[in-house]
Amino acid sequence: MMDDEVPAEWSSLTHQVLRCAGWYPGRSVPLDKYELPLREFGGFEMHNEARRFLGEFAGLATDTWTPGPVMPQSTFRFEPCDVDANPEVCHGVQETFRRMDESAGARLYPIGHVDGGASCLGMAPDGSVYVGSADAELLAHSAYEALEKLVLERRTEAPLPYVLVGDHLELPPDFGATHGSDGIPRWSPETEHVLRLAGWYPGRTVSVESWEREMQEADDGYVMHDAVRRFLAEFGGLEVSQRGPGVDAARSPFRIDPSLAKWDFEIIDALSEDAEVYLYPVGDLSQGNSYLVMAESGAFYLGMDDVEPLADTADAALDKLVRGIR
Repeated sequence: MMDDEVPAEWSSLTHQVLRCAGWYPGRSVPLDKYELPLREFGGFEMHNEARRFLGEFAGLATDTWTPGPVMPQSTFRFEPCDVDANPEVCHGVQETFRRMDESAGARLYPIGHVDGGASCLGMAPDGSVYVGSADAELLAHSAYEALEKLVLERRTEAPLPYVLVGDHLELPPDFGATHGSDGIPRWSPETEHVLRLAGWYPGRTVSVESWEREMQEADDGYVMHDAVRRFLAEFGGLEVSQRGPGVDAARSPFRIDPSLAKWDFEIIDALSEDAEVYLYPVGDLSQGNSYLVMAESGAFYLGMDDVEPLADTADAALDKLVRGIR
């Protein structure tokens, strides 16, 4: 199978989710670290179907992703056990699967969990996949069908009401967004939700004087312009923690705090030279791997060694940062 070829059992979204999680055609991983403790402490014997599935998918997970456009309806982690767990934990898995076996009428082997660990995934010797924590519910008759159902069909109490639009998930357009002076939403519903979780709200205002003073004390080359003052007054101090795939780039955490760059005036000055416009730092991306800087025009750039245009306005920049757009 070619790297970009979608298996016949999968939708393009399922293929994209699995690729973003780290799967690729021909993937093969060793299983001793799972098989040995489960056999020794839980009495589990890995059957051939579980071996085939885990050999291809073990270690893949989406349960740490921030909900976004490339996101399964039911988050998963394909790890049959915690390799660092003590025997008591393995015995607990054994008891859970004893009840699931009785309900399913088959000997199930652990292949992972869904919904943040609330439910276990087990595979029968015929390849059928079951989900549950006491009673076992048949999820699918085969591994690839189970993956498709986890991505597209098995809805859970997800944080956001995403709907399938084309080949990806989006918040519905009526989810709600703050409108600008032109009556048009300032950004996507997803960005609205993420910013509100970070502490933003319409009309938010914070003082920027301490930042301005701190920056100039660090280096008198830092001269805060009005566009930065307006931006920091509304968004200063916000911190967005996120991870996972975005629209066309990985979504990374970012912080709105100019003082993160206060000792790096030479770097910011070099970025200004490259962009041929004076830039002022307003925060960082990916825990300091890149600075978020702003021109007097309101345009945003990213940079550390090199400068990269991000967006012409603050609202567009925030939307791109949240949604993973470059």
